[in-house]
Amino acid sequence: MSSQTAETNPLDFVPEEVPFDTPYGPPISLDRAQAVILAATAEAKKRNWKMNIAVVDSGGHLVAFQRMDDAMLASIQIAEHKARASATFRRETKIFEDAVQVMHLNYILAFEGIIASRGGIPLLEKEAIIGAIGVSGGTDSQDEIVAKAGATVIN
Repeated sequence: MSSQTAETNPLDFVPEEVPFDTPYGPPISLDRAQAVILAATAEAKKRNWKMNIAVVDSGGHLVAFQRMDDAMLASIQIAEHKARASATFRRETKIFEDAVQVMHLNYILAFEGIIASRGGIPLLEKEAIIGAIGVSGGTDSQDEIVAKAGATVIN
């Protein structure tokens, strides 16, 4: 490899701090997870979107789930996957989507647990991750809107 190639590779950049270094906090309670789902479901109903909504704790374990009437069955697992990936990787899943779709960093798909689709958002309390919401059933942009509506209950 020539030195010129190494100098132009953006992956050679060395940041001062580790990115997404948000600490894990205590797990979200069932009551709060259900409040997140209630807010997300209200947003989806307002728009007449049929969604699956999952909330996991800070360890990525399912705490609460809601499948709206007639929501796509395949999206049940996708919603939980988005929530788990968001909690365990400490970032919104849109970042993975951007990495693949915009930056063409397809190698990230080789990492176990990654999902390159927006709609997974960490739930933060006192700057620590207490859980994450994952939404699936619509387009990625629809999923993201509903996930953000749910996340506002905590974030």
